[in-house]
Amino acid sequence: MEAARCAAPHRTRTRHTTPFQPDMIGPVEILQDARHYLELAAVFCAALSGGLAAVRKSYDVFSVLLLAWVTGLGGGIIRDVLIGATPPVGITSWDLVLTSLLGGLVIQFFHPRLERMRRGITVLDAGALAMFVVVGVDKGLDHGVGPLAAVFVGLITGIGGGLVRDLLVGEPPIVLRERELYAIPATFGAVVTVVLAEQGVLGYATGGAVVVGIFVVRLVSLRMRWRAPGPWQGFGRRRLGT
Repeated sequence: MEAARCAAPHRTRTRHTTPFQPDMIGPVEILQDARHYLELAAVFCAALSGGLAAVRKSYDVFSVLLLAWVTGLGGGIIRDVLIGATPPVGITSWDLVLTSLLGGLVIQFFHPRLERMRRGITVLDAGALAMFVVVGVDKGLDHGVGPLAAVFVGLITGIGGGLVRDLLVGEPPIVLRERELYAIPATFGAVVTVVLAEQGVLGYATGGAVVVGIFVVRLVSLRMRWRAPGPWQGFGRRRLGT
């Protein structure tokens, strides 16, 4: 019987290798939840920007918390519905929900100081965008979606919460406003993440590099006032909006 057990072929579990699974870097158990921790950080950063949007409109405390939750988890909820990961983590994961509400409470009680730190909030928003894109692609690939769908899933995760936030406060969505480079670096980052995964070289280091790349491009574009080109009107004519 012992000999038969030894002769039996060893079964290995095949799975998609994502930037936050330890098989790329060794059997370090603590790194198994790295994607979740990255998502927590992104949710908190996004929730701060959502709560601040409510405070600027002089909304009550419930509205502050609601906008913090929507901004922090709205993109993830849309993502989970699209890929069939239901019920979405935005309404089932207590730590993600509490993290978004914590961001709202921080804004509720400390907004006079944070209002003077608008550049800091912009940095947090850029960081949330970058982290959400990689987390979104990672989860999409984990659930077996194709490369093209994974790009869309990552993009929606990155911009979804901010899009809903802007609509709720009655402002033009940031993805459409003043031709800012917001969705463009997010889309580029999602494409790069999928390509790395398809080539089998997507790991913690490369996933982190994509996050940094999206983050830097977003901040540099704001600093340099880069804008996406407007509608083309033909050769020898200026584009609309330039």
